[in-house]
Amino acid sequence: MAKVPTPHIGAKEGEIAEKVIMAGDPLRAKFMAETFLENPVLYNSVRGMLGYTGTYKGKRVSVQGHGMGIPSIGIYTYELFNFYGVKSIIRTGSAGAFHPDLKLGDVVIGMGSCTDSNYGAQYNLPGTFAPIADFELVRKAAAKAEELGVSYKVGNLLASDVFYGDSADSWKAWQKMGVLAVEMEATALYMNAARSGNKALAICTISDSLVTGEACSAEQRQTSFTNMMEIAFDII
Repeated sequence: MAKVPTPHIGAKEGEIAEKVIMAGDPLRAKFMAETFLENPVLYNSVRGMLGYTGTYKGKRVSVQGHGMGIPSIGIYTYELFNFYGVKSIIRTGSAGAFHPDLKLGDVVIGMGSCTDSNYGAQYNLPGTFAPIADFELVRKAAAKAEELGVSYKVGNLLASDVFYGDSADSWKAWQKMGVLAVEMEATALYMNAARSGNKALAICTISDSLVTGEACSAEQRQTSFTNMMEIAFDII
């Protein structure tokens, strides 16, 4: 714990809970803290990446922004797991649907995470590592979604380094392999959790569809995204 505060997180030792829920947008992290936590206390505002600790139904929970992309979440989750003693992280985020049955507002529970990133090269493995979520968190998330009546699927996500790609149809190759949706962070989260011996899960809400071209309005994002948030807080 001697390496805290870090260059990216200003929290002191003990200010971050062992269970953390993350969001790419720090303002969504702020919304979650103010909506779900009792007595949330701001522990980080470095680089505007807001972080709060409070309680949810008697559990001590922290909420932290992680920014966009694998390099950004890679930094924040590495520091949380390795410097702040965090044991479990759930990412809540948006995703673009590859599967034709996924509708706007549906939830995808990321059992695995494919990627076009080279993030895993740092481990010098004699092969290809398959980044997967913690099964207990997956099981609990699916059960909670059913309890809440939320439409969901469990399966593979694609964590892509590219938002504006040069090939408009490249996503179809991933679709052929059964990948459900694309986001930009789960691979680094799962790899950092594996390397540090901890738990992780990515839960995403479908905000747009590459199949139909539909996209959520700002109002739809505000109302439908709370389903994945409630799932995350209840199972963390």
